[in-house]
Amino acid sequence: MTIAGCSGAKDEPDPAQTAAAESKLKVALLTPSPISDAGWSAMAYEGLKAVEKELGAEVRNQEAKSAQIPDAMRSYAQKGFRIVFGHGYEYNEPSIRVAKDFPETVFVSSSGGHTADNVGAFRFALEEGFFLAGMAAAKLSKSGAVGMVGGDDVPSIRSTFKAFAAGARSVNPEIKVREVFTGSGSDSAATKRATLQLIEEGVDCIIHQANAAAKGVFDACEEKGVMAFGANSDQNSVSPAIVASAVIVAGPAFLELAREVQSGNYKGRI
Repeated sequence: MTIAGCSGAKDEPDPAQTAAAESKLKVALLTPSPISDAGWSAMAYEGLKAVEKELGAEVRNQEAKSAQIPDAMRSYAQKGFRIVFGHGYEYNEPSIRVAKDFPETVFVSSSGGHTADNVGAFRFALEEGFFLAGMAAAKLSKSGAVGMVGGDDVPSIRSTFKAFAAGARSVNPEIKVREVFTGSGSDSAATKRATLQLIEEGVDCIIHQANAAAKGVFDACEEKGVMAFGANSDQNSVSPAIVASAVIVAGPAFLELAREVQSGNYKGRI
């Protein structure tokens, strides 16, 4: 028989352990879609986990959209997080507003043009991958028409779509390029309808920038027997319709920035 009891005396906290806990790098990630989307948000989560593994950081992640963004940023800053990553163009402007109140926290968005001492932005150069995908699509297309399905209509997505179109036209100057935005990165039904409409118009190779709503694109392509391209993460295993993916490797960028913040050398920049 084992008997457990409680002592009336309280252990004093170990000063060394307390100091270590206070100095531990704390990093938060805000995403526009679930990290299970196998694409844009999943890619950022891989970067966050690289920071946790390599630097021993305490990490948290949260889906935050639109009006939720400033409050989520403030919440993590108030809890002592040194870095708050906002994964998308839409996080850049809120970062500028919130950062003024939290000079000890660094706010970084994936894309965006605004900076401050403690605000920066990533540029992943995904356009290069989209250009190559456009070349491949033009080679593979039998109809002479390729398409792009976007969720939110923001400059960073338009930039990748321009690269896809340029890549396709570099192979076939006469190729038809179609583009559609649904206005949502979470509405798979809307992206499926948009994709089916493109297919109805003769498009037989389609790439997306639709976060979790990419499922609608892939489902439509699979049903109609046309080719799809993944984006941001390696999505080749997500659907048999996918022939290739334009991929971002986020880990090195997240790690480099986290190390700069940890060493006190970070200055806001793009």
